[in-house]
Amino acid sequence: MIQVPTDAENAHSSSVESCPSLRDVHSINPTQLMARIESYEGREKKGISDVRRTFCLFVTFDLLFITLLWIIELNVKGGIETTLEKEVLHYDYTSSYFDIFLLAVFRFKVLILAYAMCRLRHWWAIAFTTAVTSAFLLAKVIISQLFSQGAFGYVLPIISFILAWIETWFLDFKVLPQEAEEENRFLIAQDASERAALLHPGVLSDGQFYSPPESVAGSSDEDSEEKQDSEKPIV
Repeated sequence: MIQVPTDAENAHSSSVESCPSLRDVHSINPTQLMARIESYEGREKKGISDVRRTFCLFVTFDLLFITLLWIIELNVKGGIETTLEKEVLHYDYTSSYFDIFLLAVFRFKVLILAYAMCRLRHWWAIAFTTAVTSAFLLAKVIISQLFSQGAFGYVLPIISFILAWIETWFLDFKVLPQEAEEENRFLIAQDASERAALLHPGVLSDGQFYSPPESVAGSSDEDSEEKQDSEKPIV
C-alpha cells in the first residue's frame, strides 16, 4: 500500500530543501571570501567610493562651468570691471546674471558638504538644491528680461537647469544604488565567511600531534644480536 506523506513530512522536506546543503557550504573558499572582505574594508578606509568621487567632480564642474559662462558674459557686455560693478553693486533681478552664479555656488556648497564631507546616503539634499534651482530659474525666466539681452539670456539659465537635473539623476540612479549594492555584497560575504569559519576549523598545529622518535634502521636487530652474544657461556 502506498503511504501518503503527512503534512509534517512535507514541511520537513520543504525546510530541508530550502536550507543550503552542506556540500554547497563546504564549497565556499575562505581565502576568496577573506580577500573580498579585505577589498571592501579597503574601500571603506578610503572614505569615499569611486562613484561618489565622480559625482563630487561633476558638482565642481557645474560651478566652474557656470563661472566661466558668467565671466564670458561680463566680457561680452563691455569689460569685466564695468559689468561686474553693474551686476553686483547695482544688482537688478531682471537683468543681472550674478544670481545664477550664486545659485551655482549654493549647489556646490550644499552638495559637497552633504555628500563629500558628511557622506550622506539619502537624496534629500540633492532634492532640495534641485527644487530651489528649478523654482528660481523658472521665476527668473518668466519675470526678468534675460531673453532681450542676447544669447546669454538663453544659455546661462538653460545650462544651470540641465546641470542641476543631471546631478539629481546621477546621484539617484548611480551613486546611491551602487553603494547600497556594494554594502549588501559586503554583508553577504562577511556572513558567508563566518559560516565557512565554523564549518572549516583551522588546521591543527604541530604541537597537538605526538609522534615517538623514529628508531634508527637496523639498530634493533643489532642490539638483539649483541644481547644474545653476551648471554652465551664462555667455553
